[in-house]
Amino acid sequence: MGKALDLDAPRVLVLNAAYEVLGLASIKRSVLLVLSGGAEMLSESGRYLHTPSTRIPVPSVIRLKRLVRRGPSRIPLNRRNILRRDRYTCQYCGRQGGELTVDHVLPRSRGGRSTWENLVAACRPCNLKKGDRTPEEAGMRLLRPPRAPKAPLFLSDLKEVPEDWQPYLQAWLS
Repeated sequence: MGKALDLDAPRVLVLNAAYEVLGLASIKRSVLLVLSGGAEMLSESGRYLHTPSTRIPVPSVIRLKRLVRRGPSRIPLNRRNILRRDRYTCQYCGRQGGELTVDHVLPRSRGGRSTWENLVAACRPCNLKKGDRTPEEAGMRLLRPPRAPKAPLFLSDLKEVPEDWQPYLQAWLS
């Protein structure tokens, strides 16, 4: 018998009516959208949900039947997205995972703003060591300069991007 499906895990690529990437949805949410007529299945995952009388294909890609308007692909600036962008890695020492904080490269007390270009993931020891100084003043270096992300950040959470998603992600990945 195969592994049980985690119905709440975000594993289904969601597109709007114009085939623009909106994000990921859980299997449960995507199946409900397809069954209710709110979305169409563009690609199957090859797995099924079984009821006593029915076998329901699990989608890999769905397209909403109504257009969801999104502004220019602006990714929200928040702690979770900073950590995702930096791949849950301290940008000073390279330590991965653990308890990470978000650090202002140019401290707020010195006019540093909360922007993609001024925020980085940092482990607590590095954040404390840097304190209210710039990395140069603290004798520290950034692993890479912080920039606004170009690709959807949910991709950084995936170990592998399914092949059937590739055609829909080309605009992001190129």
